[in-house]
Amino acid sequence: MKNRLPSLSSYGAGWSANRRIAIVAGVVAALLVLAGVVAVVTGSGEDHQAPATTAPAPTGSPTATEAAPEHSSASGSGSVPKPPQISEPVAYAKAAAQMLWSYDTRDTSRDQQLAGMRAWMTTESTYADWASVSGQVPDPVLWSRMADQDQHAAASVTEGHYPSAFKQALADDPSAITEAYIYVVTVNGKQQIAWKKGGGGTEERAVTLAVQCRPNQDCALAAIAPSVTQ
Repeated sequence: MKNRLPSLSSYGAGWSANRRIAIVAGVVAALLVLAGVVAVVTGSGEDHQAPATTAPAPTGSPTATEAAPEHSSASGSGSVPKPPQISEPVAYAKAAAQMLWSYDTRDTSRDQQLAGMRAWMTTESTYADWASVSGQVPDPVLWSRMADQDQHAAASVTEGHYPSAFKQALADDPSAITEAYIYVVTVNGKQQIAWKKGGGGTEERAVTLAVQCRPNQDCALAAIAPSVTQ
């Protein structure tokens, strides 16, 4: 039977009140008129939804407060790719989405998956919402069941763009972005999942990400929005 991670569109419960305030303050800062972007970054939702990047639909997900694993050479990151050295928000968001929608339980443990994903995050704790990213990974029991079936997924990205609300906000106040340099990007693509005995399938995927790209620095992932905004 096919196990799939839930889609990202219902994620949101893991964003604590303080974290939401921090993210909104950073992403929207002076953009007080940016109701659309505020909705993207602080939208409501009940469950963490895992992008079919990390695994197929779990019956449960890690708690929002789950600690990030250490990303060391000892544990490694399995099949999770290293973050690219990209300073352009849309390009980085597309690479991040592809990473989030890809996984391979045949050669990557759950801890390695988390460690690999953690390497993509911004190191600025004020803006990093690790819970929204780690919540994409199934719980240990489900991951083990997926590994028993050699479940793995590959992803392709069709396009990435700034949501209209974010573009309007930047047009209204171009200088507001200079507080945190966090950009909202929506990415669309496809995910192909496969497992033992020829099982598999392909699904359309979409995700809205908060990406931090400070001047003269490589971009980093800040958060996964609770809902997709086009």
